[in-house]
Amino acid sequence: MPGMPQRNYDRLDRLLIGVSRALPALSGGARRGAGAFPAHSDSPDLSADERRRSEQCMRVNHSGEVCAQALYRAQALTARDARVRERMRGAAEEENDHLAWCEQRLDELGARPSLLNPLWRLGAFTIGAAAGVAGDKWNLGFVAETERQVVAHLESHLRKLPENDARSREVVARMRDDESRHAESAVEAGAAELPRPVRRAMRLAARVMTTTAQWI
Repeated sequence: MPGMPQRNYDRLDRLLIGVSRALPALSGGARRGAGAFPAHSDSPDLSADERRRSEQCMRVNHSGEVCAQALYRAQALTARDARVRERMRGAAEEENDHLAWCEQRLDELGARPSLLNPLWRLGAFTIGAAAGVAGDKWNLGFVAETERQVVAHLESHLRKLPENDARSREVVARMRDDESRHAESAVEAGAAELPRPVRRAMRLAARVMTTTAQWI
């Protein structure tokens, strides 16, 4: 309200807020406040094999968005520059839309999310906090590299998803476009190029998550 003092949150405040916002992502409550679902095609009639492929893709994507929420919340917590912090918060809100869309599509397919999502979130939060502590240019560099890898991953899913599963494909295509924009925005804001060993380690960690989340 006009004339009321604005509260300055310290890192403990932001940590508690981040934890409170983690709960909906893990309990199926991400849809509240989410943007409009991007799939407008009719629900397809999928064979058993097609449904299995779609379920696996969307389960992995849902876990990826759980991780993205944790990464951005942690990076916002540890960012030093207020502008970088707000950029991370904005990206986290958009990732909440993606999380909700994946959750809705899993429901439509009659599939469950990964049972290991709490583990993925804890690991991602830890990595995100470490990236923020390293400094804002590395914080942004981590975003840029993460999103580049996510874009490549989503493009592989567009090749893997059944051709007639238009609803899943529309969701994944919209997510890919948003993630590409996140990467470009981070670069424009001054992201540093991460060392090659770090990029390789990120790809390895992502491979472990995506492979496991397909089934568990």
